[in-house]
Amino acid sequence: MAEDSSDFVRSMGIATSGLRAQAGRMRVISENIANADSTAPTAGGDPYRRKVPTFSSALDRALDAKVVALGRVKPDNSAFRVKYEPSNPAADASGNVRYPNVNPMIEMTDMRDAQRSYEANLNVIGATRRMIQRTLDILKS
Repeated sequence: MAEDSSDFVRSMGIATSGLRAQAGRMRVISENIANADSTAPTAGGDPYRRKVPTFSSALDRALDAKVVALGRVKPDNSAFRVKYEPSNPAADASGNVRYPNVNPMIEMTDMRDAQRSYEANLNVIGATRRMIQRTLDILKS
């Protein structure tokens, strides 16, 4: 029975690591969406640069299992969007304004993917809790 209970703990620990990683991913995506139309604070300056979350895996010695974590958040080095807006305070000498390299449609798609992964991890935790409860009910009878 001890081995079975450690499997329950391991399952919940792995799913919890997935929840934390996806929550971190959603925070980064939210920041990207919030800054999608921001401009540089100074004329001709660089606007917000899109951030890309990564994941890493590590061995959790307490669980004796590999878990996932939010890794480094890297800058997306793709080109900024440029619009000719000479009256904009952020315009350069040529009248061009650089906007963030954030595509809201891509961010919303990524957000939906992160949400589904988060929900899948929640379902694992829920199923594990139900199995633990059923095991306890069987042991009581």
